[in-house]
Amino acid sequence: AGASRLTLFNERNKEGLSMAEGDTLVSVDYEIFGKVQGVFFHQHTQDEGKKLGLVGWVQNTDQGTVQGQLQGPISKVCHMQEWLETRGSPKSHINKANFNNEKVILKLDYSDFQIVK
Repeated sequence: AGASRLTLFNERNKEGLSMAEGDTLVSVDYEIFGKVQGVFFHQHTQDEGKKLGLVGWVQNTDQGTVQGQLQGPISKVCHMQEWLETRGSPKSHINKANFNNEKVILKLDYSDFQIVK
């Protein structure tokens, strides 16, 4: 599911359907499955999100996954989706990444990238 989501955003961007190419603001929810708790995954996610200039949040779930929301320019969100799906923290092992509720937004709902406890 994750790869098709990335393609969806990238294809839309390539076809010029976005208002301002890579500057269009988007929001996407994510959930990451695998060995992603107890390996500093949420700390690395926050660091990577901030490095890219994204806002949103990340938290551990009771089901052993990590979930959250990304908001920012489409090009940066696509980069972060790829990072969540393939890299993560050094000691993590990602089995699957789900992305959903993708939408274009007019303004950011957050001012920072938070770790939710």
